[in-house]
Amino acid sequence: MPKIVDHEQRRGRLVEAVWALAVRGGIEEVTLRKVADEAGVSMGQVQHYYPSMQTLVRDALDRAVLAVNANIEHAVAAAGTTDPETVLRACLHALIGPDQQSRRLMRFSLAVAGRAVSDPTMAGVLAPGDDELLALTAGLLAAARQERGGAPRGDEHLDADICWSLATALGVDVALGHRAPEAAARVLDHHLDRLLQP
Repeated sequence: MPKIVDHEQRRGRLVEAVWALAVRGGIEEVTLRKVADEAGVSMGQVQHYYPSMQTLVRDALDRAVLAVNANIEHAVAAAGTTDPETVLRACLHALIGPDQQSRRLMRFSLAVAGRAVSDPTMAGVLAPGDDELLALTAGLLAAARQERGGAPRGDEHLDADICWSLATALGVDVALGHRAPEAAARVLDHHLDRLLQP
């Protein structure tokens, strides 16, 4: 009977190796050979799934984005409510979480971004902004303002963009150890309190 191979598990293992290498030594440390060594597999297996460094890093970044999105969805589910302000805060606070996985994903994204400054091919790996997420956040802002007795002001999409930019910047600070998660949460909540005032 032929052995059943879980290709998704193998790809996930290789991506985990990319994350670990990049977090420890920057994206410069990520080579197909080092990924094979880190994952404990042959070079041939890495090349079977990823014929080039760019496809490997692209998949690693895509999976990092999916993992961040999963963290956001988990935070919303854990909030246990559909109240727009609570959901909004849960979404944004997911980027500044104190857990090791959140910090690792943020540090990996930073490693890719740092390389993109000097490597035009790496810049093409970085994903553009998520219009769907901004639209969702704008809707939550408008609904939260109404819940507080205010009216939508028409600038919710811009405010949503600012909120995610702030949460990302605070997440970077937490990931690099420049701020404690609690301090970052205070800054984010202060901004939201001012933003949602009727």
